[in-house]
Amino acid sequence: MENALDRPTHEAPPQPPARPRVLVVLGAGGHTRQMLRLVDLLGPDYVYSYVVPDYDPVSATKIRIPGPVYRIKQPREKKHGRTDGPLQVMMKMPIALKTAWDILSDAQPDLIVGAGPSLQIPIALVAKARRVPHIFIETASKIEFLSFTARIIYRLRLYDRFYVQWESLAEKYPRARYAGRLL
Repeated sequence: MENALDRPTHEAPPQPPARPRVLVVLGAGGHTRQMLRLVDLLGPDYVYSYVVPDYDPVSATKIRIPGPVYRIKQPREKKHGRTDGPLQVMMKMPIALKTAWDILSDAQPDLIVGAGPSLQIPIALVAKARRVPHIFIETASKIEFLSFTARIIYRLRLYDRFYVQWESLAEKYPRARYAGRLL
């Protein structure tokens, strides 16, 4: 009688490990340029998806390593030289939080990375709630003080790593790390 242990097994060949999924939060202009520089440095070893402000038609066209692009309403906008006040921001935040939740549900990122714009705040809040690691990189244009968005993310600890691109800022903010500049 044949023993079950004597039969040859047909094991599937080992699968290569899945590439980590990274959600990259772009802004407009310099924020996008810095984040896409980081994506270029990281290279194609990751599966990327991107978040852009709903009013920005340009950032998505600059992406060189493809991935899905999600759009979100920026909670704090600048229009005609004026920046939204706290009341306007509070009114936009529920929609931005719902959109951020939907984006993270669809993209299923292993990591979120972004620099600067206010659309980073609802993404960071949802990342914290869903326990998705979040790396915040303060924009290179901030040399002496943190931006409005960076101050909120830093004070509320809505990050796992917080980077600044100037040594002087790392000296002022003890939880911040300096690792050089992206541009």
